[in-house]
Amino acid sequence: MSDPWLTIIGIGEDGLAGLSDASRKALANAETVFGGERHLALADVGSRGRAWPVPFDAEIVLSCRGRPTAVLASGDPFWHGAGAGLAEKLGGGEWIAYPAPSAFSLAAGRLGWRLEATTCLGLHAAPFERLVPHLAQDARIICLLRDGKAAGDLAKWLTQRGWGASLVWTLEALGGPREYIDQHRADLFAQDIAGKLVAVAVQARGGQGIPRSSGLPDDLFVHDGQITKRPVRALALSALAPRPGERLWDIGAGSGSISVEWALCGGTAIAVEAREDRAANIHSNAAAFGSAHRIIVVTGQAPEALATLDLPDAVFIGGGLDRAMFDAIWSRLSPGARLVAHSVTLETEGLLAELHRQHGGDLLRVEIAHAAPLGRYRSWEPVRPVVQWSVVR
Repeated sequence: MSDPWLTIIGIGEDGLAGLSDASRKALANAETVFGGERHLALADVGSRGRAWPVPFDAEIVLSCRGRPTAVLASGDPFWHGAGAGLAEKLGGGEWIAYPAPSAFSLAAGRLGWRLEATTCLGLHAAPFERLVPHLAQDARIICLLRDGKAAGDLAKWLTQRGWGASLVWTLEALGGPREYIDQHRADLFAQDIAGKLVAVAVQARGGQGIPRSSGLPDDLFVHDGQITKRPVRALALSALAPRPGERLWDIGAGSGSISVEWALCGGTAIAVEAREDRAANIHSNAAAFGSAHRIIVVTGQAPEALATLDLPDAVFIGGGLDRAMFDAIWSRLSPGARLVAHSVTLETEGLLAELHRQHGGDLLRVEIAHAAPLGRYRSWEPVRPVVQWSVVR
């Protein structure tokens, strides 16, 4: 870095005493120092300090471009901090960073946990449901919370979902003279924590996490019967081949079960559903699985509703495919994109057979039956056969 004008400094509860020589030098040379009021007081920058606007806006820092400027953030500015948001708007030679130990590192160091085997989440402004994909027996999780009250709320949330036997540590003002750590059991948590500098560590016990295989039980989803059933959903997800960071179009999403399972694999989904009541079910299911931030729900009819959407890496069509819809989707797909379509009608089955002849891919016919009572005995109760066509553009 030739001559960076901006220095991004991580600061802990020990204030100036915990900073490196390079961080102190940058602070001393800065004409303007941005940070939270607590950070500015810890660094004792006096009249040079400017508190962050609420909500946070990086443009106020960029207005100082070319003049010596420092930004103070808690711990590691690039882990749930302002660092990345600023760096994305700057050239590589404009900034330099001096991180301090993050709250996650300090918490793991106090508890003796392997940080690489611990889930670390920022829940300042996120719902507790973000924990759902990570909860498993003896899973270790460190969460950053907005304030002390949220620690009690989290303990209640865990208890209500069957994780009341979990061990919960509250870690206040880590790394400073007011540091305080206490251990609780979630269902016995009764302490009122008044402070704001709170991290919570959880060792999950007593509950049952969601399976990580494709094809979650149908009763985990809110639906009105319009849901891709578990065995067929598992086949669909296998053909869709979800990968972290990829985008799915889930067309005729119904309950959103395909979108939810795709999101649990680390991707994002756009669920397109014509009926508003079913769109509401998708919102509910996305929230319940901690995936609301990964699933966008579009209420509308395909293909019209697809016109302005970001292009997908994969498309799932659960039913209702016709030639016009296929042509509208196929023409927009990038090379390598996957398309999976299901049919339960003879008409759409004929279309899939023709598309298979034209474009190749795999064509499957799946017949499933469940054991059901028949008088004093049992018999097979078949469901409608499903035809699946999967193809790569």
